[in-house]
Amino acid sequence: MTDRASPPMQADALTTLTAWLDFYRATLAGKCDDLTNEQLRTASVPPSSLTLLGLVQHLAAVERNWFRQVLGGEDVPPLHPREVGTGHDGGFELGSAGIVEARVAWEEEVGRAREVVEAAGPDGTGSLGGNAVSVVWILTHVIAEYARHVGHADLVRERIDGSTGV
Repeated sequence: MTDRASPPMQADALTTLTAWLDFYRATLAGKCDDLTNEQLRTASVPPSSLTLLGLVQHLAAVERNWFRQVLGGEDVPPLHPREVGTGHDGGFELGSAGIVEARVAWEEEVGRAREVVEAAGPDGTGSLGGNAVSVVWILTHVIAEYARHVGHADLVRERIDGSTGV
């Protein structure tokens, strides 16, 4: 089972935000624990094609975009190109990759994101569409993205095997 630490109740803003993000990262990982590749590829409820594997892939792409590209200014390609006609960032569509490959990619992006945030520090800024964007804004946005998708993961996991919590 994935360890999930509660964020500190008394800390500076950067520590608090990174701890909340790590909390949601661990929650996502926990939602995927003890499931087979087939279960991780199981869609929630028609007509939705949302899967736990797709969420892991998507959130790896979110990590890369917001931390490496926007905050760190790295010129790296997207992990998953935007799905034409869906309005979604890439990653939700399932290819041949399984959870092992998806988790490795996600964990690599999480590791790089932590490095970029640490290097940026509490006053760090990135660039989004030619506008300065603060590390605090980026962390807040990514936390909201994770919170929304962890809620989706709750429902998908419950649909797969009845498991709730974590």
